[in-house]
Amino acid sequence: MNPTGTIFPFTERSRALQARVAEFVAERVMPAEAEFAAHAADPATRWTIPPKLEALKAEARAAGLWNLFLPDADHGGHSRHPASRDTCASMHGAGLSNLDYAPIAELTGRSLHAPEVFNCNAPDTGNMEVLLHFATPAQQSPWLGKLLAGEIRSGFAMTEPDVASSDATNIALPIVRDGDEYVITGRKWWTTGAGDPRCKILIVMGVTDPDAPPHRRQSMVLVPMDTPGVRVVRPLTVFGYDDAPQGHVELYFDNVRVPVANRLGESGSGFEIAQARLGPGRIHHCMRLIGLAQRALETMVERARHRQAFGKPLGGHGMAQEAIALSRCEIEQARLLTLQAAAALDAQGNKGAKDLIGMIKIVAPRMACRVIDRAIQIHGGAGLSQDLFLAQAYAGARSLRLADGPDEVHIAALARSMLKS
Repeated sequence: MNPTGTIFPFTERSRALQARVAEFVAERVMPAEAEFAAHAADPATRWTIPPKLEALKAEARAAGLWNLFLPDADHGGHSRHPASRDTCASMHGAGLSNLDYAPIAELTGRSLHAPEVFNCNAPDTGNMEVLLHFATPAQQSPWLGKLLAGEIRSGFAMTEPDVASSDATNIALPIVRDGDEYVITGRKWWTTGAGDPRCKILIVMGVTDPDAPPHRRQSMVLVPMDTPGVRVVRPLTVFGYDDAPQGHVELYFDNVRVPVANRLGESGSGFEIAQARLGPGRIHHCMRLIGLAQRALETMVERARHRQAFGKPLGGHGMAQEAIALSRCEIEQARLLTLQAAAALDAQGNKGAKDLIGMIKIVAPRMACRVIDRAIQIHGGAGLSQDLFLAQAYAGARSLRLADGPDEVHIAALARSMLKS
């Protein structure tokens, strides 16, 4: 029995899906990792989509393991605009609460490829939720159904190289109205997914109302990737990893023109939409990190059982025992805290759960970095190499101490909330 199930009441639907996802990840996704790595290592295919990935997506969809992140109306709230009939027809989520989905997100985190296999990958999940809840039917029609079907990818262009984007009110990309169009000129970077050849739509955050109060200056607009003037400047690397074929890219917008009708919500609502998008997304990120750390711990235990050093298995040495025991404790602590945040989000919404969401964003990435680092140490030189998943896992975990807000922002916000209350 899952011990967390005695504390957090997962539904039977969630428990059944957990078992099926666990089996699919272990038997179908993880055995394909070597094939994915070989595809990425070949310069001729590096920025193309592995056929095996699309085949696994088709299998997962046929098995009903698809869009599991997507809540039903009772759990996800209602869209501000009724979805189009075509969109509704393609919207087949599992109807899970944040709490019910959390352990499933953990399971997908065990492999870097698993989230996309189930169409539960960032940034698409957050973008789909934004389109579902804030877009008009006319805005949803070209993009939402295809994203829900896993036919295209998307990007979320918020962070900028010229300002401290950890303070979202600093976002400075000018989005200037010219009649019935917006004109966009400037730079964005760390736009995950925009290097993917299937990326067709960007959600871009910039300044539409420079004279408004700080939290009402920004808006979000839909910018198709093929709009004239949208240019991918370069892929960015995380400790040398470019995460092809999705990538994290720097973009330049050179007098890009889109209709004013592409704006999501009211003018000046960009900050509000960003906060709504990030609440569930932070829980998804943290649970995936817990899954990654859990896999690292399992490989650490296996290595310690069988690798001999100084006349006995590594597991017979006190330092290895400490690494294993501390990792187990820290993973369990982070898991329980994240599940508590998910339950609070279901019961109280983003505002009521904000302190807990901030806490997990502080705790989970730091925990994952520590656990993966210990696993690397136990594996010695192999842990640093491309032969194991650990080095790339560490790079991803370390990046999440910055993504969706750096540690320092969450620490400061949590402390202010405690001092105020």
